[in-house]
Amino acid sequence: MAISLEVSLLIGNNTSSDTTISLEIEENKQAAADVLFQYSKFVMVCIGKGVRPCDLRLHLMKEISGMPTSLKTEPVQTAASPDTLSEPSSSSTTRVDKADSSQAQ
Repeated sequence: MAISLEVSLLIGNNTSSDTTISLEIEENKQAAADVLFQYSKFVMVCIGKGVRPCDLRLHLMKEISGMPTSLKTEPVQTAASPDTLSEPSSSSTTRVDKADSSQAQ
């Protein structure tokens, strides 16, 4: 009878231990889901402010590894058109508008 009591206690302890482990797993899953949800909102704000995707990836990698990080948006540099950098090409010669040609006559 003592053996069956020990077995039932062991089985009972394993069941509560399994339940505790299951609850911890569920809590960890919920915590991970919460973190992903918050980070996705953060990413959407960053995209709206023009942060480059490579900067977001670098920020996440630094954050995961515990390194200090900050995201700073760089001013978007507009590429200069070739016409402003060089002499006008033959296709971009000055054209005379109809209004200008009528005034010239």
